[in-house]
Amino acid sequence: MAKKTTARGPSTWGTLGAEMLFNNLLFVLFLSFLGIVYIANAHFAESKVRRIQSLQKEVKLLRWEYMSLKSENMYDSKLSEVKKVANEQGLKLRKPKRIGAK
Repeated sequence: MAKKTTARGPSTWGTLGAEMLFNNLLFVLFLSFLGIVYIANAHFAESKVRRIQSLQKEVKLLRWEYMSLKSENMYDSKLSEVKKVANEQGLKLRKPKRIGAK
């Protein structure tokens, strides 16, 4: 015997959808939870990316400052510059003596 099919009109679709929703409520809640976790993860990742970019800019600026200070320090430690500063302060540089030289 063939199964009897019942005609379902548009008026029964709403109740059928609600019935399916209530039957699968845990699954729908699980999917909603996964969606919320996905959105939260995307926001968290975006905030981390922004923080990384700002830290990279800060590192770049600090590296520039380090290089300029290093260059300035190397220039100021040259013998000619040390002599200039010593002469301004009234000091004279002596030649180094060798120990044990005859």
